[in-house]
Amino acid sequence: MKKILYSPGEPSGIGPDLIIQLCKSIFWTDIKIPILCLSDPRLLIQRSKDLGKKISLKEVSNIKQLVANKKNVIQVMHVSDCRNLKYGKLYQSNAQYVLDNLQFGVDEALKDKNLALVTGPISKENIISINKDFFGHTEYIQQRTKSNEVLMLLSSNQLKVALATTHLPLKEVANKISKELIISKAITLNECLKEKFKIKDPNIKILGLNPHSGEGGKIGNEEIDIIIPAVKELRKKKINISYPISADTAFTKKNLKKTDAFLGMYHDQVLPVIKALSFGNAINITLGVPITRTSVDHGVALDIAGTGKSDPSSLKEAIKTAKKII
Repeated sequence: MKKILYSPGEPSGIGPDLIIQLCKSIFWTDIKIPILCLSDPRLLIQRSKDLGKKISLKEVSNIKQLVANKKNVIQVMHVSDCRNLKYGKLYQSNAQYVLDNLQFGVDEALKDKNLALVTGPISKENIISINKDFFGHTEYIQQRTKSNEVLMLLSSNQLKVALATTHLPLKEVANKISKELIISKAITLNECLKEKFKIKDPNIKILGLNPHSGEGGKIGNEEIDIIIPAVKELRKKKINISYPISADTAFTKKNLKKTDAFLGMYHDQVLPVIKALSFGNAINITLGVPITRTSVDHGVALDIAGTGKSDPSSLKEAIKTAKKII
């Protein structure tokens, strides 16, 4: 039986709010897949009171105990204690709680191919305060699953964008870009578009690193020295990928219609585009790892936690996509 684990992420943010809102909606039963929330039950009880939402909790000690979702009922597993139940402010004492839930979710997904992990928003700042080697969900999942390759993909009805590099300072990006990296990321993207999204012959557009894709070497040589040679090898492998195009003209209506995914060189080259077009309806998918993991496309939103103003649309899409991919 297909199942979903939901790790709400930062307890001071809207992650808990989203699952409480969903369990009150028709979506909760219509989705027809059991959802287990990894949370300290006390957090959900307190947050539901703060939101003025009447819910019931069903605590389970084993994932095999999961049953079909019932409206207003959240199935919950107590993995770790949440030290501070307050919202709207980060508490370092909660950082380990977030990691405990995430670790449990990843490990369980590794055991069962019919189980997907859906993650809520985390505060990297808070986790880094206790673990300086933490860079984000994507990198953590790669390390935990001992995967050689990992690819961050943001997907919506409008477009899909993947990242050659993820959470790096901008000054380090150019040194990270290599022919081998581009080839590896493009192959992973192509294979996953086929396997997970059932696209027979994916049309991939790759972006240049520099403005105007370097203008023939006038504004940087990475396109000539690295990206174009990588594209030539990829095309020999029968991968339908463009030569590097300028990011400022890549996302035209014409290109959006005929492109299955864009491969960008760094985080802020492509994420502002998809969030401008699809914020709240996009999701994050981790590719190249042996588990199914999707996530919301937004942050912890401390300013609206506990107010009832959070929008669960992205979580809905993350759950629907996870169900399809399993």
